[in-house]
Amino acid sequence: MNGPLVYLNGEFLPLDQARVSVLDRGFLFGDGVYEVIPVYGGRPLRLEEHLRRLDDSLRGIRMTSPLMRSEWSEIIGRLIDGVDDQSVYVQVTRGVGPARDHSIPVGVRPTVFAMASPITPVPVTGVRAITLEDIRWRWCNIKAITLLPNVLLRQQAVDRGCAEAVLVREGHVTEGTASNVFAVVGGTIVTPPKGPELLPGITRDLVLELVRAEGLPARERAISLEEFSGAEEIWITSSTREVLPVVELDGRPVGRGSPGPVWERVSALYQDFKRRLKRGITA
Repeated sequence: MNGPLVYLNGEFLPLDQARVSVLDRGFLFGDGVYEVIPVYGGRPLRLEEHLRRLDDSLRGIRMTSPLMRSEWSEIIGRLIDGVDDQSVYVQVTRGVGPARDHSIPVGVRPTVFAMASPITPVPVTGVRAITLEDIRWRWCNIKAITLLPNVLLRQQAVDRGCAEAVLVREGHVTEGTASNVFAVVGGTIVTPPKGPELLPGITRDLVLELVRAEGLPARERAISLEEFSGAEEIWITSSTREVLPVVELDGRPVGRGSPGPVWERVSALYQDFKRRLKRGITA
């Protein structure tokens, strides 16, 4: 066998042996959804919440989960490789249709794929970001595999030497191309509210939970581009980036131009949560 094991439609097999039909609707139309689940010390972070979001995304595209929660847990458990930081990628497409037709076929078996990959350590010195118009569709709460707008927007950021593009719709910040966003405004931690304009991030929710338990002021509300650009601190959060400080936005320093004191406190809370997860104290 060559390469790491992956899961595909009921089988565990080497990555280089995994094959999907060219008539799969995920390949033809991007007709599917996905999840990314971080794993620390061999333990998935918030697995139940990730699987619940997967169910929500599937319902959003008129599908139901092809597997029970216990089956998902077993698959993910088999894919986890050791105790190093890693992530499990899960993808479900509508499956192979009889022909290339936009209408949803009846009685098609979904294609289910999953694999584990190492998590690359994030730069704690902070990253640069730009703001761009949010050109994506209006159901961004669905974690769909149709990510071409995100790819093109993110590449604009990369072309300018930045790690992320923060997206703006009708004068308000929504999220990053692959992250949720936070800002510290007037000493209060703020993040855009959940809704169809952004993905309900599991890491986002965990950060809010941690800061509120610590007694730090935090609010979910709309953030105008003007106040976001003048924020004392800006962070981006995701399953693999955790809580990452933005030290430059659109070519101008954020705050003092280095990770801020609120981020340092929140990052410490997050790392402590990870340590407890590795010891099996939390989930």
